Amino acid sequence: MNWAAFTTAAPELAEIAEERFGAHRHHVLATLRKDGSPRTSGLEVRFLGGELWLGMMPRSLKALDLLRDPRFALQANPGEDTGMGGGDVRVAGRAFEVVDTAVKGAYVKEVEPPQPFHLFRTELTEVVRTYVEDERYLVAQVWKPGEPVRTLKRT
Repeated sequence: MNWAAFTTAAPELAEIAEERFGAHRHHVLATLRKDGSPRTSGLEVRFLGGELWLGMMPRSLKALDLLRDPRFALQANPGEDTGMGGGDVRVAGRAFEVVDTAVKGAYVKEVEPPQPFHLFRTELTEVVRTYVEDERYLVAQVWKPGEPVRTLKRT
């Protein structure tokens, strides 16, 4: 399920997620190394044409990780203060390299990234927003494809 489908399924959560990712330029991407251990890396993301795109330098370790195993987790930069305006947002899914020259060309025309580069299209498996409500409750909103948003609250 791509970003557009998620936006249709959970529009309020999608809007908040895009705001959180739009608040800062750099975010944290988690991939899996050859041995299965996690690797975290800084990353810029783009929302274009109903997709969440991940662009990377050629043969970067994170790109090689995704080419080997497409699973990823992406966490929005929480910002400089502890307020985390809008909460903590995480996206998980699978990333697939774009090899279609027309698709990649359209991305290049819009974004003008340094060349050469890897471009990955994402398929979402989970979006989670965690925030504090009324300075008392920890609230988690969890979305998975084919399911409504679940809201979990605890003190």
